[in-house]
Amino acid sequence: MKTNVKEIQHYVHFHGAEYKGKILMVASSPTISEQTGWPIGFWAAELTHPLHVFQEAGYQVDLVSTEGGKVEMDGYSNPTDESGYAAHDVITLGYMQQDWFNQMLANTNKFTDVNANDYDAIFLVGGQAPMYTFKGNEALQNLFVSFYEAQKPSAAVCHSVTLLLEAKTTNGELLVNGKTWTGFTNAEEDFADNAVGMKIQPYRIEDEAKKITNTTFKVASPFASYAIEDGHLITGQQQNSGAAAAQLVVAQLENMLD
Repeated sequence: MKTNVKEIQHYVHFHGAEYKGKILMVASSPTISEQTGWPIGFWAAELTHPLHVFQEAGYQVDLVSTEGGKVEMDGYSNPTDESGYAAHDVITLGYMQQDWFNQMLANTNKFTDVNANDYDAIFLVGGQAPMYTFKGNEALQNLFVSFYEAQKPSAAVCHSVTLLLEAKTTNGELLVNGKTWTGFTNAEEDFADNAVGMKIQPYRIEDEAKKITNTTFKVASPFASYAIEDGHLITGQQQNSGAAAAQLVVAQLENMLD
């Protein structure tokens, strides 16, 4: 039976909640873009804004990465970057003042070193690097599917949803078969390419998603806060959608506790 699809374009915060459980967040380790030659990593707001939602709701968060060790923010996502592109991101700026947060970024475990049974949900952090490090990563696909098949909230935002172009369930079908989901759009790619004067990404998620039969890749206005819940799969469109996706994760977890 087709599950009900819920969409959300806003989010709220929770305050004063007691400890509820653990959520695993996965970010890309640093790499170099084959398109631009830039050092790339994760998009800051796609980590910090969901982290804020999870912590305020009473969930402990463990951050892991594709290779372990230090992870790096995409330059434009750092609120202190000279470009000023993310200067408005006071949530990230606040976390950057915390020693524990900087230590967390400097010392991540590799995602293969964790036990999925220890966590209540998984959340994939986007950025520029997942287009290389999540693409073709069967071990990460299997980890994500293990959460999904255990009926745990399984979330991905922005370019991290590239994983869903390939991830298959244990019955051999694409996880997105029959699902409605979202991710970074062609219109947003056009904006980014025009802003820097070159093609940034090696391929476009929306183009690839539309090649898949029996799936619905749905988009909102460029850079709107937009997330979709379809069963235990939760996806967010881009960096402004991380908190909305996190809120859907929390709502599912709260329903499980009832």
